[in-house]
Amino acid sequence: MNAPATETAPEIDIDPLRRWIGRTETRSEHLTPALVDRFNATFARGGPMDEGAEAPLMIHLCLTQPAVPAEELGPDGHPARGGFLPPVPLPRRMWAGGALTFHRPLRIGSLVTRLSTIRDVVLKQGRTGPLCFVTVEHEISDEGGPAVTERQDIVYRGIDTGAPKTAPETAAPGVHSKEIATDPVLLFRYSALTFNGHRIHYDQPYVTGKEGYPGLIVHGPLQATLLAQYAADLRGAAPTEFRFRSLSPLFDTADVILNARDTPEGLALWTARPGGPVAMEATARW
Repeated sequence: MNAPATETAPEIDIDPLRRWIGRTETRSEHLTPALVDRFNATFARGGPMDEGAEAPLMIHLCLTQPAVPAEELGPDGHPARGGFLPPVPLPRRMWAGGALTFHRPLRIGSLVTRLSTIRDVVLKQGRTGPLCFVTVEHEISDEGGPAVTERQDIVYRGIDTGAPKTAPETAAPGVHSKEIATDPVLLFRYSALTFNGHRIHYDQPYVTGKEGYPGLIVHGPLQATLLAQYAADLRGAAPTEFRFRSLSPLFDTADVILNARDTPEGLALWTARPGGPVAMEATARW
């Protein structure tokens, strides 16, 4: 495997980036039966397809996604910096976590609108250098009113060229667990559902040769969707609150294990590969 190129972390002036706080964006899209069909096929699930029926949990992540021409994409397949999100001068952008409140299900056939607002831009110092966190709030609604309130935590960071100082702990097994095959087809299908051109999820020569990872990276939103669905399956109803945080990457080199245990507040959940550390942790409440 080729080692990633060494890059010097740039000096970041946070004040111009914080001027993005309060910026809004509104997008709308119809939640079609065809999208529900593709979503259910990707996650091997069933459900109603009729217009007016309840749409699947977490399908809102596949709606109203940015669509830009190829010439406006960066070398990693992401949209070039600037626009709605601030132009943070760090090479890697990741979905660090988020929190969702489900007010009611979206309905198949409805016109879904997402109102997005940048709530905060913060600069911190991490083990590998500067980290810039951007907090975005999404209000998702349809003709019936508000359906989902979502906080999205995005982190920008440099390229880590050093080995970790300590080996991560192996994730404990859950009281409940389920193994999911993570192969290139699943990752490609989810990228297509979310119109995500980021090459780390489908371009193996790029992700191993350019970015220095051992395999394709499992999307954070994909893991969050699997955990939210697992929580709903275990309790027989969709949660009203769901929070998650990414801790380490998952690759297509091994299957992912969904884990859960009961807590007084609801469920604690986490993903891991066999023998690996916790990749994403989450909580679900009803």
